[in-house]
Amino acid sequence: MQSSSLKVSPLDLMSAILKGNFFGELNPSFEESPAAATIIMGSGDVFMVLTTSIAVLIGCLILFVWRRSSGQKSSKVSEAPKTLMVKVPEVEFDDGKKKVTIFFGTQTGTAEGFAKAFAEEAKARYEKTTFRVVDLDDYAAEVDEYEEKLKKETVAFFFLATYGDGEPTDNAARFYKWFSEENERGEWLQKLQYGVFGLGNRQYEHFNKVAMVVDENLAAKGAKRIVPVGMGDDDKCIEDDFTAWRELVWPELDKLLCDEDATVSTPYKAAILEYRVVFHDPAEVSLQDKSWANANGHVVHDAQHPCRANVAVRRELHTPASDRSCIHLEFDISGTGLKYDTGDHVGVYCENLKETVEEAERLLGLSPDMYFSIHSDSEDCLPISGGSLTHPFPPCTLRTALTRYADLLNSPKKSALLALAAHASEPREADRLRHLASPAGKDDYAQWVIASQRSLLEVMAEFPSAKPPLGVFFASVAPRLQPRYYSISSSPRMAPTRIHVTCALVYETTPIGRIHKGVCSTWMKNAVPLEESLDCTWAPIFVRQSNFKLPADTSVPIIMIGPGTGLAPFRGFLQERFALKEAGAELGPSVFFFGCRNCKMDYIYEDELKNFVEAGVLSELIAAFSRDGPTKEYVQHKMMQKASDLWNMLSQGGYIYVCGDAKGMARDVHRTIHTIAQEQGSLNSSQAESMVKNLQVTGRYLRDVW
Repeated sequence: MQSSSLKVSPLDLMSAILKGNFFGELNPSFEESPAAATIIMGSGDVFMVLTTSIAVLIGCLILFVWRRSSGQKSSKVSEAPKTLMVKVPEVEFDDGKKKVTIFFGTQTGTAEGFAKAFAEEAKARYEKTTFRVVDLDDYAAEVDEYEEKLKKETVAFFFLATYGDGEPTDNAARFYKWFSEENERGEWLQKLQYGVFGLGNRQYEHFNKVAMVVDENLAAKGAKRIVPVGMGDDDKCIEDDFTAWRELVWPELDKLLCDEDATVSTPYKAAILEYRVVFHDPAEVSLQDKSWANANGHVVHDAQHPCRANVAVRRELHTPASDRSCIHLEFDISGTGLKYDTGDHVGVYCENLKETVEEAERLLGLSPDMYFSIHSDSEDCLPISGGSLTHPFPPCTLRTALTRYADLLNSPKKSALLALAAHASEPREADRLRHLASPAGKDDYAQWVIASQRSLLEVMAEFPSAKPPLGVFFASVAPRLQPRYYSISSSPRMAPTRIHVTCALVYETTPIGRIHKGVCSTWMKNAVPLEESLDCTWAPIFVRQSNFKLPADTSVPIIMIGPGTGLAPFRGFLQERFALKEAGAELGPSVFFFGCRNCKMDYIYEDELKNFVEAGVLSELIAAFSRDGPTKEYVQHKMMQKASDLWNMLSQGGYIYVCGDAKGMARDVHRTIHTIAQEQGSLNSSQAESMVKNLQVTGRYLRDVW
């Protein structure tokens, strides 16, 4: 039996499907021939065209319905679908334009914001050049790709933050480790011209270390420095530092990117970022809290994919005689898939206090029950502001948005003041805000905003006519509320389903008389634990890995220094050592220097520490009390009293660990270690400095400071 060949075009198929008479439209004889369907189904080519056409039609219908529904002002909102991230190979093409790559390494978003602001102005200045902003962690899937890609760059800028003890940010850690250790290939970046802007705090010992290391390594590898490395100082006004550095860049970029006949560009004025806002009818919105409903559905938990964890235990560590507070808190991570190692940090997304949120609602003059969603793209799905906006948070009420996502208590940046000025109806208020944000108002801003520690809400209260729309408020005025990081004070060997946190309550009076309550510490103080109520407090959390680890060889001597809540990781260390001893491991000598004000008020975990000594886990516990005698004693004083013992431990290959305040205690302890090396080792100052540096480089002197 023969069958004739049937030629069918995709348009014919689509027409027939839309008219509802597929076989009859293509060939009238199909209606009279039951076997015809079998014939076409047996033809591979025709069947492929048919199925493809149907798929396209269905896709078009879905897109049409979705666009219609999302475009309405009042629409039903459901759980925001998870974005499917598919990594596709990067397609390189030459469009004849010069190219500049702008990298960022950020922890709180400031470096990313500067990188994007720099790119936006550069695009306006150099229209014939292509600028792209790149997250360093996304630049290369594998470490081996860094070299291959960097070799192709001709002009690049790096915006790099330093945090902790001179450490790179999470998204720059992989690149930084590779780049700072790669020293074998000589000058392989001779085609690259570059600039680096660092973000740090001069109060810390390793001020802008990451930026300086990358800058030096780029030059050592043959790259040409366009401008000196920028040294942004968050202890003062980092925005001014960025502005000053940026003004040095433009004349140099003019030489590289401008044509000889190029005209002078008009002065650039940065646009005020604004989300597209869609309001929804509360009556059509489920009141169920869905923001973190599927938080535990991720295989890997990180800052972007935290894990919902209940507060299982909360207790006060200070005695009733103390006028301060320190909280022991335990997160229950059973069944979440979240894991941690001793010495790691936990990131906690907390919430603003109810009183803070209500004040923000009053200042904005908007209903707390207003339900809305923010979007970083236009209705035509094009990026707004060149992609400079932070990723939107999920649809929610205004109260939820202010509670979870808005940083309301930090001092506002100058860019926020300009955004407020643009929406101030009172001319005098607008002028004053613009003055504070201007170069001429630099001193006024430093005194009235920074030195006075005025919060965003306090500034808004001083300028009541400034009523920014929601899209501007969340994009340009209130930064995103950041997670708070804590050294984990437990070991998974003893608490595999719990993450312990030791947190001192922040409660202080600002220079203008406001009582400042720490956002996360107050949240922990008020948390309702599972042991008290099934309706307990919970938070999205994640674990950040740390290099603050015990030696692999358990017999190596260890020296631990951690006053106050600096005790936290050492409690985990001692739990770890206890478990190892129980398992039969041989433990080397250990000494712990603890410090607090008064032995009867704030000697936290005192009984536990003494039990570790009795169990042979801790060789010696030495406590310093700064308010418990005629003279103040700190941990560095106790270290000097034990100088000979400490030197012997170091001579035996011992490790030193320091945790706590970076600005005061850690500096004093560092100087003490230097002094001990000089006196006990009979070294001069240069030799002692070299020895201490070697301890740091070899990983035998580790610090977890803030």
